[in-house]
Amino acid sequence: MDIINKTQVTMFEFSGLTDSKELVPFLFIFFFLVYMVTLVGNVGMMALVCVFSTLHTPMYFLLSSLSMVDILYSSVITPNMLSHLLSSKKSISFLGCALQFYFFCSLVSTETLLLSSMSYDRYVAICHPLHYTLIMTKKKCFDLVFYSSFASFLQSVAQTSCVFSLPFCGSNLIDHFYCDIPPLLKLSCSSTFHCNMVTGILVAVCGMYTLVTIFLSYTFIFISIFKMTSNKGRQKAFSTCSSHIICVSIFMMTVFFVYLRPHSGTFDKQDKVASVFYTIMTPMLNPLIYSLRNQEVKRVLAQAMLKYF
Repeated sequence: MDIINKTQVTMFEFSGLTDSKELVPFLFIFFFLVYMVTLVGNVGMMALVCVFSTLHTPMYFLLSSLSMVDILYSSVITPNMLSHLLSSKKSISFLGCALQFYFFCSLVSTETLLLSSMSYDRYVAICHPLHYTLIMTKKKCFDLVFYSSFASFLQSVAQTSCVFSLPFCGSNLIDHFYCDIPPLLKLSCSSTFHCNMVTGILVAVCGMYTLVTIFLSYTFIFISIFKMTSNKGRQKAFSTCSSHIICVSIFMMTVFFVYLRPHSGTFDKQDKVASVFYTIMTPMLNPLIYSLRNQEVKRVLAQAMLKYF
Protein backbone atom coordinates (compact mmCIF):
# COMPACT_ATOMS: atom_id res chain seq x y z
CA MET A 1 0.00 0.00 0.00
CA ASP A 2 2.84 2.40 0.74
CA ILE A 3 4.21 2.02 -2.77
CA ILE A 4 0.84 2.74 -4.37
CA ASN A 5 0.17 5.80 -2.16
CA LYS A 6 3.39 7.45 -3.33
CA THR A 7 2.18 7.76 -6.91
CA GLN A 8 -0.75 9.49 -8.60
CA VAL A 9 -0.83 6.86 -11.34
CA THR A 10 -3.14 3.90 -10.65
CA MET A 11 -3.33 2.56 -14.21
CA PHE A 12 -0.85 2.26 -17.06
CA GLU A 13 -1.60 2.28 -20.78
CA PHE A 14 0.49 0.41 -23.38
CA SER A 15 1.34 1.76 -26.81
CA GLY A 16 1.33 -1.85 -28.01
CA LEU A 17 3.20 -3.60 -30.77
CA THR A 18 1.90 -1.51 -33.67
CA ASP A 19 -0.27 1.48 -34.53
CA SER A 20 -1.37 -0.11 -37.81
CA LYS A 21 -4.85 -1.63 -37.58
CA GLU A 22 -4.20 -3.55 -40.81
CA LEU A 23 -1.39 -5.50 -39.12
CA VAL A 24 -3.39 -6.45 -36.02
CA PRO A 25 -5.14 -9.58 -37.44
CA PHE A 26 -1.87 -10.93 -38.83
CA LEU A 27 0.04 -10.24 -35.59
CA PHE A 28 -2.69 -11.79 -33.45
CA ILE A 29 -2.82 -15.01 -35.50
CA PHE A 30 0.97 -15.22 -35.75
CA PHE A 31 1.68 -14.73 -32.05
CA PHE A 32 -1.25 -16.92 -31.03
CA LEU A 33 0.23 -19.76 -33.10
CA VAL A 34 3.69 -19.06 -31.67
CA TYR A 35 2.27 -19.26 -28.14
CA MET A 36 0.47 -22.54 -28.91
CA VAL A 37 3.67 -24.02 -30.34
CA THR A 38 5.52 -22.80 -27.24
CA LEU A 39 3.08 -24.57 -24.93
CA VAL A 40 2.93 -27.77 -26.97
CA GLY A 41 6.69 -27.90 -27.54
CA ASN A 42 7.69 -27.29 -23.93
CA VAL A 43 4.97 -29.46 -22.39
CA GLY A 44 5.89 -32.17 -24.90
CA MET A 45 9.56 -31.92 -23.93
CA MET A 46 8.68 -32.24 -20.24
CA ALA A 47 6.38 -35.20 -20.97
CA LEU A 48 9.08 -37.02 -22.95
CA VAL A 49 11.59 -36.56 -20.13
CA CYS A 50 9.05 -37.75 -17.58
CA VAL A 51 7.81 -40.82 -19.49
CA PHE A 52 10.97 -42.24 -21.08
CA SER A 53 13.55 -43.63 -18.66
CA THR A 54 16.37 -43.14 -21.17
CA LEU A 55 15.93 -39.39 -20.65
CA HIS A 56 16.16 -39.62 -16.85
CA THR A 57 19.58 -37.98 -16.86
CA PRO A 58 20.88 -34.66 -15.45
CA MET A 59 20.99 -33.07 -18.92
CA TYR A 60 17.30 -33.72 -19.57
CA PHE A 61 16.28 -32.83 -16.03
CA LEU A 62 17.81 -29.39 -16.60
CA LEU A 63 16.22 -29.22 -20.05
CA SER A 64 12.77 -30.00 -18.65
CA SER A 65 13.33 -27.33 -15.98
CA LEU A 66 14.19 -24.88 -18.77
CA SER A 67 10.96 -25.87 -20.54
CA MET A 68 8.96 -25.14 -17.39
CA VAL A 69 10.55 -21.70 -17.10
CA ASP A 70 9.87 -21.03 -20.80
CA ILE A 71 6.18 -21.84 -20.33
CA LEU A 72 5.87 -19.59 -17.30
CA TYR A 73 7.72 -16.55 -18.57
CA SER A 74 6.07 -16.69 -21.98
CA SER A 75 2.69 -16.88 -20.20
CA VAL A 76 3.47 -13.79 -18.14
CA ILE A 77 3.63 -11.69 -21.32
CA THR A 78 1.94 -13.32 -24.33
CA PRO A 79 -1.72 -13.79 -23.24
CA ASN A 80 -1.88 -10.19 -22.03
CA MET A 81 -0.29 -8.94 -25.24
CA LEU A 82 -2.74 -10.98 -27.36
CA SER A 83 -5.73 -9.56 -25.51
CA HIS A 84 -4.42 -6.03 -26.03
CA LEU A 85 -4.14 -6.62 -29.78
CA LEU A 86 -7.91 -7.15 -29.86
CA SER A 87 -8.74 -4.34 -27.44
CA SER A 88 -8.94 -0.62 -28.10
CA LYS A 89 -7.88 0.07 -24.50
CA LYS A 90 -4.51 -1.48 -23.64
CA SER A 91 -4.40 -0.91 -19.89
CA ILE A 92 -3.03 -2.60 -16.78
CA SER A 93 -3.35 -1.69 -13.11
CA PHE A 94 -0.38 -0.41 -11.12
CA LEU A 95 -0.33 -3.62 -9.05
CA GLY A 96 -0.79 -5.78 -12.15
CA CYS A 97 2.14 -4.04 -13.82
CA ALA A 98 4.31 -4.59 -10.73
CA LEU A 99 3.40 -8.30 -10.59
CA GLN A 100 4.03 -8.77 -14.32
CA PHE A 101 7.37 -7.02 -13.99
CA TYR A 102 8.37 -9.04 -10.92
CA PHE A 103 7.60 -12.47 -12.35
CA PHE A 104 9.06 -11.66 -15.74
CA CYS A 105 12.35 -10.44 -14.25
CA SER A 106 12.50 -13.49 -11.98
CA LEU A 107 11.87 -16.00 -14.75
CA VAL A 108 14.21 -14.39 -17.30
CA SER A 109 16.99 -14.42 -14.72
CA THR A 110 16.18 -18.06 -13.86
CA GLU A 111 16.44 -18.96 -17.53
CA THR A 112 19.83 -17.26 -17.76
CA LEU A 113 21.21 -19.14 -14.75
CA LEU A 114 19.76 -22.45 -15.97
CA LEU A 115 21.57 -22.01 -19.28
CA SER A 116 24.84 -21.62 -17.36
CA SER A 117 24.03 -24.74 -15.30
CA MET A 118 23.46 -26.66 -18.52
CA SER A 119 26.89 -25.64 -19.80
CA TYR A 120 28.42 -26.95 -16.57
CA ASP A 121 26.55 -30.24 -17.07
CA ARG A 122 27.98 -30.55 -20.59
CA TYR A 123 31.47 -29.80 -19.25
CA VAL A 124 31.25 -32.61 -16.70
CA ALA A 125 29.77 -35.05 -19.24
CA ILE A 126 32.48 -34.47 -21.86
CA CYS A 127 35.54 -33.67 -19.74
CA HIS A 128 34.86 -36.09 -16.85
CA PRO A 129 32.66 -38.84 -18.34
CA LEU A 130 33.79 -41.53 -15.87
CA HIS A 131 32.82 -39.38 -12.88
CA TYR A 132 29.68 -37.88 -14.43
CA THR A 133 27.16 -39.82 -12.35
CA LEU A 134 29.14 -39.14 -9.18
CA ILE A 135 29.33 -35.39 -9.81
CA MET A 136 25.90 -34.73 -11.36
CA THR A 137 23.77 -36.44 -8.72
CA LYS A 138 20.03 -35.89 -8.34
CA LYS A 139 20.71 -33.63 -5.38
CA LYS A 140 23.24 -31.60 -7.38
CA CYS A 141 20.75 -31.12 -10.23
CA PHE A 142 17.97 -30.13 -7.85
CA ASP A 143 20.29 -27.67 -6.09
CA LEU A 144 21.28 -26.07 -9.40
CA VAL A 145 17.62 -25.49 -10.31
CA PHE A 146 16.60 -24.41 -6.80
CA TYR A 147 19.42 -21.90 -6.26
CA SER A 148 19.01 -20.50 -9.77
CA SER A 149 15.34 -19.84 -9.02
CA PHE A 150 15.98 -18.56 -5.50
CA ALA A 151 18.67 -16.08 -6.57
CA SER A 152 16.53 -14.89 -9.50
CA PHE A 153 13.38 -14.27 -7.47
CA LEU A 154 15.45 -12.54 -4.80
CA GLN A 155 17.15 -10.14 -7.22
CA SER A 156 13.78 -9.42 -8.81
CA VAL A 157 12.54 -8.14 -5.43
CA ALA A 158 15.30 -5.50 -5.53
CA GLN A 159 14.48 -4.41 -9.09
CA THR A 160 10.71 -4.35 -8.57
CA SER A 161 10.98 -2.43 -5.28
CA CYS A 162 13.32 0.09 -6.88
CA VAL A 163 11.15 0.77 -9.96
CA PHE A 164 7.73 0.82 -8.30
CA SER A 165 8.79 2.97 -5.37
CA LEU A 166 9.40 5.81 -7.85
CA PRO A 167 6.71 8.51 -8.20
CA PHE A 168 4.77 8.34 -11.49
CA CYS A 169 2.96 11.66 -11.58
CA GLY A 170 2.89 12.47 -15.27
CA SER A 171 2.01 10.41 -18.34
CA ASN A 172 0.92 6.81 -17.77
CA LEU A 173 1.61 5.66 -21.36
CA ILE A 174 4.19 2.85 -21.46
CA ASP A 175 5.81 2.84 -24.90
CA HIS A 176 5.96 -0.95 -24.99
CA PHE A 177 3.67 -3.99 -25.00
CA TYR A 178 4.49 -5.07 -21.42
CA CYS A 179 5.87 -3.59 -18.19
CA ASP A 180 9.64 -3.35 -18.58
CA ILE A 181 12.36 -1.25 -16.96
CA PRO A 182 13.41 1.25 -19.70
CA PRO A 183 9.90 2.47 -20.67
CA LEU A 184 8.76 2.54 -17.03
CA LEU A 185 11.71 4.65 -15.92
CA LYS A 186 10.91 7.19 -18.66
CA LEU A 187 7.55 7.83 -16.96
CA SER A 188 8.95 8.67 -13.53
CA CYS A 189 8.95 12.32 -12.48
CA SER A 190 12.02 11.90 -10.25
CA SER A 191 15.64 10.87 -10.71
CA THR A 192 16.01 7.30 -11.93
CA PHE A 193 19.79 7.16 -11.53
CA HIS A 194 19.78 4.70 -8.63
CA CYS A 195 17.29 2.40 -10.42
CA ASN A 196 19.41 2.43 -13.56
CA MET A 197 22.42 1.56 -11.42
CA VAL A 198 20.61 -1.28 -9.62
CA THR A 199 19.31 -2.70 -12.90
CA GLY A 200 22.67 -2.36 -14.65
CA ILE A 201 24.57 -4.01 -11.80
CA LEU A 202 22.12 -6.91 -11.37
CA VAL A 203 21.87 -7.60 -15.11
CA ALA A 204 25.65 -7.30 -15.51
CA VAL A 205 26.39 -9.62 -12.55
CA CYS A 206 23.89 -12.23 -13.71
CA GLY A 207 25.04 -11.91 -17.32
CA MET A 208 28.74 -11.99 -16.52
CA TYR A 209 28.33 -15.01 -14.22
CA THR A 210 26.48 -16.81 -17.01
CA LEU A 211 28.96 -15.82 -19.72
CA VAL A 212 32.02 -16.69 -17.63
CA THR A 213 30.53 -20.07 -16.67
CA ILE A 214 29.63 -20.84 -20.28
CA PHE A 215 32.94 -19.56 -21.66
CA LEU A 216 35.05 -21.58 -19.22
CA SER A 217 32.90 -24.69 -19.66
CA TYR A 218 33.15 -24.61 -23.43
CA THR A 219 36.84 -23.76 -23.40
CA PHE A 220 37.51 -27.02 -21.54
CA ILE A 221 34.92 -28.84 -23.66
CA PHE A 222 36.55 -27.83 -26.96
CA ILE A 223 39.99 -28.74 -25.63
CA SER A 224 38.66 -32.22 -24.74
CA ILE A 225 36.91 -32.59 -28.09
CA PHE A 226 40.03 -31.72 -30.08
CA LYS A 227 41.95 -34.32 -28.09
CA MET A 228 39.50 -37.06 -29.12
CA THR A 229 40.81 -39.52 -31.67
CA SER A 230 37.38 -40.76 -32.75
CA ASN A 231 35.51 -38.68 -35.34
CA LYS A 232 32.24 -40.24 -34.16
CA GLY A 233 32.98 -39.14 -30.60
CA ARG A 234 33.72 -35.60 -31.78
CA GLN A 235 30.52 -35.42 -33.79
CA LYS A 236 28.44 -36.66 -30.85
CA ALA A 237 30.04 -34.13 -28.48
CA PHE A 238 29.52 -31.26 -30.94
CA SER A 239 25.93 -32.37 -31.50
CA THR A 240 25.02 -32.29 -27.79
CA CYS A 241 26.71 -28.90 -27.33
CA SER A 242 25.50 -27.13 -30.48
CA SER A 243 21.86 -26.97 -29.37
CA HIS A 244 22.82 -25.33 -26.10
CA ILE A 245 25.18 -22.86 -27.81
CA ILE A 246 22.45 -21.77 -30.26
CA CYS A 247 19.88 -21.24 -27.46
CA VAL A 248 22.36 -19.29 -25.34
CA SER A 249 23.45 -17.09 -28.25
CA ILE A 250 19.91 -16.14 -29.29
CA PHE A 251 18.77 -15.42 -25.75
CA MET A 252 21.81 -13.55 -24.43
CA MET A 253 22.33 -11.32 -27.47
CA THR A 254 18.77 -9.98 -27.37
CA VAL A 255 18.77 -9.51 -23.58
CA PHE A 256 22.06 -7.62 -23.62
CA PHE A 257 20.86 -5.50 -26.55
CA VAL A 258 17.81 -4.36 -24.57
CA TYR A 259 19.34 -3.85 -21.12
CA LEU A 260 23.08 -3.18 -21.42
CA ARG A 261 23.25 -0.25 -23.80
CA PRO A 262 22.42 3.46 -23.60
CA HIS A 263 18.74 4.09 -24.31
CA SER A 264 17.33 6.81 -26.54
CA GLY A 265 14.08 7.37 -28.36
CA THR A 266 15.62 6.41 -31.69
CA PHE A 267 15.94 2.77 -30.62
CA ASP A 268 12.37 2.16 -29.42
CA LYS A 269 11.39 0.05 -32.45
CA GLN A 270 14.55 -2.02 -32.16
CA ASP A 271 13.82 -2.50 -28.47
CA LYS A 272 10.38 -3.88 -29.27
CA VAL A 273 11.71 -6.24 -31.93
CA ALA A 274 14.41 -7.55 -29.56
CA SER A 275 11.86 -7.87 -26.75
CA VAL A 276 9.48 -9.82 -28.97
CA PHE A 277 12.30 -12.18 -29.81
CA TYR A 278 13.37 -13.10 -26.28
CA THR A 279 9.93 -12.88 -24.61
CA ILE A 280 7.84 -14.69 -27.23
CA MET A 281 10.05 -16.35 -29.85
CA THR A 282 12.86 -17.81 -27.71
CA PRO A 283 10.55 -19.93 -25.49
CA MET A 284 9.18 -21.47 -28.71
CA LEU A 285 12.60 -21.99 -30.31
CA ASN A 286 14.29 -23.72 -27.34
CA PRO A 287 12.37 -27.04 -27.49
CA LEU A 288 12.40 -27.00 -31.29
CA ILE A 289 16.18 -26.54 -31.40
CA TYR A 290 16.76 -29.32 -28.88
CA SER A 291 14.29 -31.61 -30.68
CA LEU A 292 15.73 -31.07 -34.16
CA ARG A 293 19.40 -31.17 -33.20
CA ASN A 294 19.41 -33.86 -30.51
CA GLN A 295 19.47 -37.45 -31.78
CA GLU A 296 18.27 -38.92 -28.48
CA VAL A 297 15.25 -36.62 -28.33
CA LYS A 298 14.39 -37.34 -31.98
CA ARG A 299 14.63 -41.10 -31.35
CA VAL A 300 12.39 -40.92 -28.26
CA LEU A 301 9.95 -38.62 -30.05
CA ALA A 302 9.69 -41.12 -32.93
CA GLN A 303 9.04 -43.92 -30.41
CA ALA A 304 6.33 -41.88 -28.73
CA MET A 305 4.60 -41.12 -32.05
CA LEU A 306 4.66 -44.79 -33.08
CA LYS A 307 3.38 -45.89 -29.67
CA TYR A 308 0.57 -43.40 -29.18
CA PHE A 309 -0.41 -42.56 -32.77
